[in-house]
Amino acid sequence: MDDGLPGLGDLEREVMQLVWAHGPVTAEAVREQLSRRLKESTVRTVLRRLEEKGYARHTVDGRTYVYQAAEPRARVAAKAVKRIVDWFCNGSVEEVLVGMVDNAMLDQKQLRELADQVAKARETNKETNKASKGRGARK
Repeated sequence: MDDGLPGLGDLEREVMQLVWAHGPVTAEAVREQLSRRLKESTVRTVLRRLEEKGYARHTVDGRTYVYQAAEPRARVAAKAVKRIVDWFCNGSVEEVLVGMVDNAMLDQKQLRELADQVAKARETNKETNKASKGRGARK
């Protein structure tokens, strides 16, 4: 999946939310959980389109397609936010965060919590990278 994922329609978004929440899932399982009644063939078409767009993929169990997300929801959301940041704020995450604070979408406590989460994620990435390099050096 690349950074330039195409947008999703309302039904596609609803189906992807179900795939992320309940995946791996069959088309029938998705159909049963949708807010509107659709034929299974319609749901299969939506799932096929989500595959074509790079959001989902499937495996085959007997004759049944089993769908799952191609990437976690958070990674897809981060890519979407990056596009918005690049487009509206010339790549400035700081400008976006200040705008979110100015519009009462984030408060100081939430910003501190985010900073803590970012620090933890960076530390985890450093540890993962060190472990990867250590394995590579032994080969």
